[in-house]
Amino acid sequence: MREPIATRHSVNGVELQVYEWPAPGPTVFLAHATGFHARCWDQVVARLPEFRCIAVDMRGHGLSSQPEPPYLWRYFGEDVAALARALGLEGAIAAGHSKGGYAITLAAALEPGIFSRLLLIDPVILSPSAYKSMAEREGEVEHFAARRRNEWPSPEAMFESFKGRPPFNAWDPAVLHDYCQFGLVPNPNGDGCVLACPPRIEAATYMGSSGGDIYGEIGTLDIPVRILRARERSADSPGDMSGSPTNPELVKHFSRAEDIHLPKYSHFIPMEDPGFIAEQLRELASGL
Repeated sequence: MREPIATRHSVNGVELQVYEWPAPGPTVFLAHATGFHARCWDQVVARLPEFRCIAVDMRGHGLSSQPEPPYLWRYFGEDVAALARALGLEGAIAAGHSKGGYAITLAAALEPGIFSRLLLIDPVILSPSAYKSMAEREGEVEHFAARRRNEWPSPEAMFESFKGRPPFNAWDPAVLHDYCQFGLVPNPNGDGCVLACPPRIEAATYMGSSGGDIYGEIGTLDIPVRILRARERSADSPGDMSGSPTNPELVKHFSRAEDIHLPKYSHFIPMEDPGFIAEQLRELASGL
């Protein structure tokens, strides 16, 4: 498997950790979901040996800077736009999962030309009415992510704990291994490891989505967009994180978009089937 080259880039007052897998083919930019990190894309990248791939640890995640909250979602899109400028990207294919889908969509609008096509993998782009409702309730409750277990003896212990329970038991084991291996850092206060994205920052990121209506920006985009939507969330379990958060009508707001409903997958499509995501990117690169 190719090993990435790690670099750091200063944008918008934060330091972003960036990984690049050089190759002579088209450039693919990869943006991860809330609570994850750039190396969750390793198994997708492994299936794209001819592509130059770039993945970023978003602010607050992985090895990037961890400023104090708030973590408004607009910040993530602005960071991607600024990073793409710093990297000199032009006409890259961008794939974003969950929050990452939101971020690359906003970045494409802020900096026309950096991306030629978007693959939005179950993006957290809600309906306009949902954003209004969330804004009205902002600050009412603490997000459950704030109570996540933070300390682990080792990545192996985390893997063993997760591999047998949902949603992780449906993941490709190699992706779960990468999630654990690169999602922990040495514990600064003792033995073992802690999450690279601390629970309080993960929770702040979820809470920061409430002011994230970008439909005005979406209306300015004139590039091909492919939306992959996972199975619906259960009406009986609105907090079900494994169902799709994507507005089913999102496709109608883009000028050049297609919507592909994938009920056999949960929200964690890249973790469950990295080969499928690689195929999607190869299709987009060939213009299909």
